[in-house]
Amino acid sequence: MVTAIVLIEAERAAISRLGPQLADVPGVAEAYSVTGEFDFVAIVRVKDHEAVADVVTSRLAQLPGIKRTSTHVAFKVYSRHDLEAMFSVGLSSGA
Repeated sequence: MVTAIVLIEAERAAISRLGPQLADVPGVAEAYSVTGEFDFVAIVRVKDHEAVADVVTSRLAQLPGIKRTSTHVAFKVYSRHDLEAMFSVGLSSGA
C-alpha cells in the first residue's frame, strides 16, 4: 500500500464545489479543505506507485478548477492511534 499526500491549489471560483469532487475520486481516502498556500489536501491510498501517478495526473489534475498539485509520497507512518493499539495488545481492561 502506498500513501501520498497531495497538496492542491484551486481556482477561487472552484473551491466551494471541489471538496466533494476530490473525495469522490477513486484512490482518494480523505480530502480536507485547509488554510495556507494550498486550498486542499488529498490523502491518496493505492496499491503501488503507478497508481499514485494515475490518480494524480489522470484524475485529480484533470478536475476543473485545480491550478496545481504538489505530491508527497509517504515512506513510513507514525500514528498515535497505531502505536496505542500495538502496545495495548494482550493487556486486559482490568490491568
